Amino acid sequence: MSASATQDLRLGLTAELVDATSYEHAVSRFAERGISLPTFAQLAKPSTAPASATAKLGAVDPDAADAANLWRVNWYNAADRSSQVQVPQHVVLPSSLTGVDATIVVILGNKFPMIRAHKVLAAYACLAPRIVTGQFDPTTQRAIWPSTGNYARGGVAISRIMSSRGTAVLPEGMSKERFDWLAQWTEDPKDIIRTYGTESNVKEIYDACNELQKDPQNVILNQFSEFANYLGHYTVTGEAMAHVYESVAASMPAGSHPKLRALTSATGSAGTIAAGDKLKERYGSMIVAVEALECPTMLENGFGEHNIQGIGDKHIPLIHNVMNTDCVAAISDQATDHLDLLFNSPAGRAHLVDHMGVPQAVVDQLAHFGFSAIANTLAAIKTAKWFRMGADDVLITVATDGSELYPSERAKLLERQYADGFGALDAADIAARYLGNVDNDNYLQLTERDRNRIFNLGYYTWVEQQGVSVADFEARRSQSFWQGIRDLVPAWDAKITEFNQRTGVSA
Repeated sequence: MSASATQDLRLGLTAELVDATSYEHAVSRFAERGISLPTFAQLAKPSTAPASATAKLGAVDPDAADAANLWRVNWYNAADRSSQVQVPQHVVLPSSLTGVDATIVVILGNKFPMIRAHKVLAAYACLAPRIVTGQFDPTTQRAIWPSTGNYARGGVAISRIMSSRGTAVLPEGMSKERFDWLAQWTEDPKDIIRTYGTESNVKEIYDACNELQKDPQNVILNQFSEFANYLGHYTVTGEAMAHVYESVAASMPAGSHPKLRALTSATGSAGTIAAGDKLKERYGSMIVAVEALECPTMLENGFGEHNIQGIGDKHIPLIHNVMNTDCVAAISDQATDHLDLLFNSPAGRAHLVDHMGVPQAVVDQLAHFGFSAIANTLAAIKTAKWFRMGADDVLITVATDGSELYPSERAKLLERQYADGFGALDAADIAARYLGNVDNDNYLQLTERDRNRIFNLGYYTWVEQQGVSVADFEARRSQSFWQGIRDLVPAWDAKITEFNQRTGVSA
């Protein structure tokens, strides 16, 4: 096998049959366990899924380790996470909350099954193509899921309902709720590997995976370099966001001339931000990458540590289409920590309604915002201010997960700063400081030189440390590379359809 072919396999860039024996083992296992796989097209538009698949879902708990939940790995789950809706769940934020005239729309990720976060989509997107091309044998191999939290949980969930073994690799300092969930879903404590550090310690995850990779039975599904992560979000999340935008635009007052101006998204693994490529192609909108001010990697090649859990940093993901990114916004974890408390405390919610005039219905929706969602929203406000956007301008962003993943972090903040209680004056102070005082600091509109600087920074991780060839690294500089790999999605869908036919399992 050539070096380039080997590299393609490592990065998930093939739709060819790789190992016939592994493929046949997977067919037998899935036939035996009654597992059918949705295509990417069906996840993007669940209305096209077989009626036999959706009919089963009413009797299946969305949090159960049931293979039927693969058909819920999409953006169209209702508030009950059981039934389906016509338009993905979202919230339109009023100016009373944001302080800007532009319309900011947040699509909600905690409606996804099993992990209440949209990272389960990324996990499915990475494993399913490997199953149907014989790159992963569910009967003998172990899927390794490196992450700062939600992707590892998604990987463990997807592995389990695909009747295979999954192992989470994540920093020991992540929220207690993440580890509590993993303890319930893994059958062997050894399948939870805690690495040094917190959110910013991504290299330590890679180091652990490099050791695990010495065993050929371990298959590393690295979301930061697995291009199926990019393609899954480009295809599925991009389509969902476009649908939400069209719905919001149609509901705007008569005489409006809505225009989608930007997607704001924490880079994290650079999966979700791939949706921006689709939106830019369709609407001409900008792509704004978000990171923590305490670790301003893109903004100023900086370093540090922070608590905006789930966005990973101190490196540039291999799957980040840097040369198509328009702006960078840095948000402090002090803002996300404190606004999480404001949104999820009686005193905070009362202040939003009684003193800021935020509708109660909107305040109720803020519980669906986790730390990164708050950062994404603040970046949208910054973007609206930077470009002086008006009432016809629409920005869209994403709530990867909800506040239900962070009560232990909230408790730490209360103990640290509000040991005597959190009251009305405290709520007013947080609102004034972190909502009423959003400024244009720590924001960069990228020039071509800026893009090249950020792109080049990835060299040290991927070429020097992780063994990606210079040629493969450089290929990503051209948009033709990103456009070309999208042809894999229909090819994978064809393979998934063929695989389902081989198993004989009707959806």
